[in-house]
Amino acid sequence: MTRATEAFVRHQMLPQVPPPSSQAGIVKWLRENLFSSIGNSIMTIASFFALWWALDAVWPWLTNGVWTTSSLSQCREVLQGEVGACFSVLAERWNQLLFGFKYPAELYGRPTAAFLLLFIAAAPVLFYKTFPRYLLIVTAAYPFIAFWFIWGGSILVPIVAALGILGAMFVFKKYGNQNFATGLFGGIAAALVIWWLGGKIADAMPNFLALQEVASRDMGGFMLNMILGVVCVSLSLPFGILLALGRRSDMLIIKWICVLFIEFIRGVPLITLLFVANVVLAYFLPPGTSFDLILRVIIMITMFSSAYIAEVIRGGLAALPKGQYEAADSLGLDYAQAMRLIILPQALKISIPGIVNVAVGLFKDTTLVSVISMFDLVGMIRGPILGSTAWNGVYWELFGFAALLFFVVCYGISQYSQWLERQLRTDHR
Repeated sequence: MTRATEAFVRHQMLPQVPPPSSQAGIVKWLRENLFSSIGNSIMTIASFFALWWALDAVWPWLTNGVWTTSSLSQCREVLQGEVGACFSVLAERWNQLLFGFKYPAELYGRPTAAFLLLFIAAAPVLFYKTFPRYLLIVTAAYPFIAFWFIWGGSILVPIVAALGILGAMFVFKKYGNQNFATGLFGGIAAALVIWWLGGKIADAMPNFLALQEVASRDMGGFMLNMILGVVCVSLSLPFGILLALGRRSDMLIIKWICVLFIEFIRGVPLITLLFVANVVLAYFLPPGTSFDLILRVIIMITMFSSAYIAEVIRGGLAALPKGQYEAADSLGLDYAQAMRLIILPQALKISIPGIVNVAVGLFKDTTLVSVISMFDLVGMIRGPILGSTAWNGVYWELFGFAALLFFVVCYGISQYSQWLERQLRTDHR
């Protein structure tokens, strides 16, 4: 006789049980990221020992730092043989490190205001989904406002420069759709006429809403690095796009001009171009012509970075499948419309890491201007500061401060590029 069995059936759900402590919270993170295997555990422990050794060596140097002396010898007297940094050089020479030693001290507020306005002007472009489009007017006006703040002079100079550009854009928009060459050369002619007439007016009224003028030779410090970095990166991106499109063009003359320019610039060191800007370029100008050194350096650095950005964007264009070009043709779009609406947005998204890499490298390469006697941040450290008897021998503090400033800017650029890549991601992975 068999015994009947009845299966157990539960009629109520059990309450949810929290995961084991080893599978949640900080313990899970440590297991997955630091101690996921024997090899990783050994590397983690060794890294902790290395960090502890470095911190144990650096921490007394930082905490015992001296801020109130006026020379290196006084720092050593205060330390009395103990380990400690002489941060007094930063407290005494901070203005020279940031603005140079010739920029008038009473005018420091003007470049500082231009630097703060940079964030307001860049916000509508960098965070285009957050800020309204009409704020792009501030972005367009910023270069002229910043020039007036930093260099001073009559406000008519930046106004005339802006009017010339607006006139060129108006003529090109009106006649460029009918004939590209007519719109292009007509816009250039309109800009030249406006600048010539406006220059006569500005010369006639040099004191109209004028700020105290500062010569370019008086620019220096980290301010000079920021000027060169911001201007050259901003200009090299559109020029790089044009060079990339020109290199892929079917018109042989334009194509080979772009190819020769890109290959020549990429085959020459930047320091050579800076020497050309400083010395050789003056020989090609008419006698008695004054060509601002900062403008010459901006032209050379922009040419250098444009060639590299052109190759990065060309890689993005080559990475697009042929179907994207065929789709633009099937919609009946002309070349300009296809590039603006379909091809370039995708190519630029692909090229973001490479463009940012060039931008970061370019910003750091602005320190090379110190070799042509321009007193940027590194030039100030190597020249007037270390050349003085009071601070000769202070190296770690000064170059550490310079490294910190460059790291903050470059790290900010890198983090923004990663954020932008996440915003533009369309694969939803």
